[in-house]
Amino acid sequence: MNSDLVVMLTALNLEYEAVRSRIDNPRVHWHQAGTRFETGRLGDGCRVAIGLVGKGNHPAAVLAERAIAEFSPAAVIFAGVAGGLWPSVKLGDVVVASQVYAYHGATSEDDGPKARPRSWEISHRAGQIAQHLIRSEEWRDPSADGDGPTVHFGPIAAGEVVQDSSVSEHARWVLEHYNDALAIEMEAAGVAQAAHLNDALPVVVIRGISDRADGTKSSTDGENWQPRAAANAAAFAVALARQIVTDSTERQERNAEMGPSFRNIATGNARVGIQAGQIFGGAHAGDRADQPVDIVAAIAELRGLVRAAHQDGRLDDDTYKAAEAELDDATDHAADGTKAGRSRVMLALKRLRGLVADIAELATRLSAVIGAVRELS
Repeated sequence: MNSDLVVMLTALNLEYEAVRSRIDNPRVHWHQAGTRFETGRLGDGCRVAIGLVGKGNHPAAVLAERAIAEFSPAAVIFAGVAGGLWPSVKLGDVVVASQVYAYHGATSEDDGPKARPRSWEISHRAGQIAQHLIRSEEWRDPSADGDGPTVHFGPIAAGEVVQDSSVSEHARWVLEHYNDALAIEMEAAGVAQAAHLNDALPVVVIRGISDRADGTKSSTDGENWQPRAAANAAAFAVALARQIVTDSTERQERNAEMGPSFRNIATGNARVGIQAGQIFGGAHAGDRADQPVDIVAAIAELRGLVRAAHQDGRLDDDTYKAAEAELDDATDHAADGTKAGRSRVMLALKRLRGLVADIAELATRLSAVIGAVRELS
């Protein structure tokens, strides 16, 4: 898994542009089957891959599966627009799906159709991060005028038709069987199913409300609510991607710092003198003060691992050159010894982590070095 990468998918071009406009230096990434993605960064720490899936749950499921297999992300975020179903959910508001209903499942019987719904809940950790972001309002642009949109956390209904009526048979069906749904759209069920089939990969569906699904869609579209709602959804989605990556990488670093656990059992008159897991550098026994971390030596060790990965073909030439540049930057500032110097070292190592995240042993060692540098800061 690439703990610093999130896949972000949209159905419409205006939704895609709303997300893409927030990404630094997007670059085209072609899947071998012809799907066009773009990759880039949200600042220094979070990598993203964005893709356009088109309308409908079926293409959304196929291309979400393709994106997951291609990028091995920490999470998938689906961002775009939807119709609002509750009066309290206003135009321009954002809905984060606590669960997704695939509402077209049913049987047709003599006395009428009977609902056979499927649903997918947001993962616990992703839901906790999303609700923290909603409470803290850290995602809002402080320079924006007014209070901005409200973010709601609740169910979303996903079907195969555009609902633009509050009195049609279709609308009555949704109201009767999915009364708690805050919004209605056409792709979330496909994306949720793709994530479910990949070991329950975290997926978050984020929808800006562009119409009320009540027959007024033409007028709200004419008032440009689609791009406004898409921009609001994209703003929250980007902030959430950063939070998910921060959580994922911090957990990885904590695990690396703790290292593997070992248990030795002595029997008879034997005693366990020293118990240790992996040892980098020399081993010392006895009472002594903790030795300071030699950052320069740690970076040199990382450089050797990077070169070895390049030589055996696990790093391509361009990635290797970029990794060497980050190592050079880290080395230049490691000798500084100041807090500012250590901050620059940390920044270079985090960028390096994004380049080598696919190489497990290198990523693990790098996380341990980052943790050690953090302790010195």
